[in-house]
Amino acid sequence: MIDLHTHTTASDGRCSPSELVARAAAAGVTVLSVTDHDTVEAAGAAAAACTAAGITFVPGIEITAVHDESDVHVLGYFLDPAAPGLRQFLAEQRQQRIDRVGRMVARLQALGMPLDAGAILQPVIDQPGKSIGRPAIARALVAAGYVATTGDAFDTLLARGRPAFVAREGASPETVIEQIHAAGGVASLAHPGLLKHDDWISGFVSAGLDALEAYHTSHDEAQIGSYRALASRLALCVSGGSDFHADESHGAAHPGSVALPRDEFNQLRDRATIRAMASGAHISS
Repeated sequence: MIDLHTHTTASDGRCSPSELVARAAAAGVTVLSVTDHDTVEAAGAAAAACTAAGITFVPGIEITAVHDESDVHVLGYFLDPAAPGLRQFLAEQRQQRIDRVGRMVARLQALGMPLDAGAILQPVIDQPGKSIGRPAIARALVAAGYVATTGDAFDTLLARGRPAFVAREGASPETVIEQIHAAGGVASLAHPGLLKHDDWISGFVSAGLDALEAYHTSHDEAQIGSYRALASRLALCVSGGSDFHADESHGAAHPGSVALPRDEFNQLRDRATIRAMASGAHISS
């Protein structure tokens, strides 16, 4: 069982790296990638836990790009987490996240829902490699009693078009793809069914996109088939995974609840080998 899309407490997941790996092992996962948002902070601990559990670890990440004022999530696989250029780029991405959280908390204050911004941001102050985003605000809203669930927080306050929403500032998909390649990795467009802009995909391919995430918790069987067919037409590989967060706002019940078939994983790895050779990096797995 291969799951190439999971998250830890290094970003918006609720499991530590060791807890995530333990859950993955219990579910029968044999190949695991941790794809935290804009950080590789959990890579070392997750790799060590996978080695102990007999699971193949694939270094990964989910980087948020911005295109036409919309978030575009790009997954990176088989990259070098220690690549200096990548780490500098991710530090800039995380600072933009911190700034955005501050602006959203200020909007909530103006709406009569004050929150302790310092407390929300303390984890990233204590652990600079950690990434923060809207889920941290949502949990603070629940703790303060302003909403019943994190889902309610997004639906009423934090989602696009809601009163506390602040548009993200970030790198373009082209820049993100370039950064992933420079670190020896391959780039896959995350959950295209949620993006709802299939018309953008050909442009991303021109920028070097390597794969589409056809297998995802939010995709039904028809969408999986459609994106697999689209990937074939565009000469792309396919990626997939549960997008497990251990959080009520995400649907995956456990790691491996959505899995990537072995043959498609092998094709993705082969593409990564070619990319790594082109960049002069060594493939990580």
